[in-house]
Amino acid sequence: MFYSNVGEAVADTVKQTAGKSDSGWILHHVMDSNTIDFEPFGTLHLPHLQLLGLDISITKHIFFMWVVALLLMLVLYIGSRRYKKSLIPHGLSNLLEIVILFVRDEIVRPTIGKGHERYLPYLLTTFFFILTSNLFGLLPYSATVTSNIGVTAALAVLTFIMTQYGGMRSHGVIHYFKGLVPTGMPVAILPLIILVEILGLFTKPFALCIRLFANMIAGHVVILSLLGLIFILQTAFVAPVSIGFAIFIYLLELLVALIQAYIFTMLSSLFIGMAVHQEH
Repeated sequence: MFYSNVGEAVADTVKQTAGKSDSGWILHHVMDSNTIDFEPFGTLHLPHLQLLGLDISITKHIFFMWVVALLLMLVLYIGSRRYKKSLIPHGLSNLLEIVILFVRDEIVRPTIGKGHERYLPYLLTTFFFILTSNLFGLLPYSATVTSNIGVTAALAVLTFIMTQYGGMRSHGVIHYFKGLVPTGMPVAILPLIILVEILGLFTKPFALCIRLFANMIAGHVVILSLLGLIFILQTAFVAPVSIGFAIFIYLLELLVALIQAYIFTMLSSLFIGMAVHQEH
């Protein structure tokens, strides 16, 4: 679990680093687990579930992913109801309208162009989910589900599916895959080009997955590492510098949360646009 409250993180770091010189306690906070720590109030043990021999236990990241999804659906539902009842949007409705128009006019429409309305719901859902997950992870006692590579991989797979769907819908299955290979290629290097293009289909979602995962987990590791220096070096002189830099990185994480939601949505929209308006 990641602590956004510096005092809370310091207190927990004292316990975790007491008598230790390794960094295993950092991984304990950023990795998934079957418990949620609510120190000093106690620990919530999540249920272990089995289905046909498969472990389908509810983990910390799954729990908070559900929380984020339910919170997001509730906020969007309330915002849409208020938007329909009011002639002039204000408050939550106005904020949601600004974000939706930004995603539509600054991300989706320029990158996909004609027919972008068909993919707008998916890209809006992706943007809101990633942004909410990133910001929710900065709250005390919560966890950043986008720092789990399983979650980012699932998001990347969805983008991959939407990209292939868009290309096949616009050009047909045969013409879409035929259009992946540039025309006029010499026959001698054609097998190599086909292999490169096929690999390219999978490297794009892979890059999406790793980029979001690495950026979200990096800030957590840096903050905990800075706080841990106080106890690893066992001197109070480093405390002002470590805490100051930790606060700075935490504030930077707010910006990173927005940027990563924007980048993932932008690249997803760009990949879909390249498939829909394929160059031959």
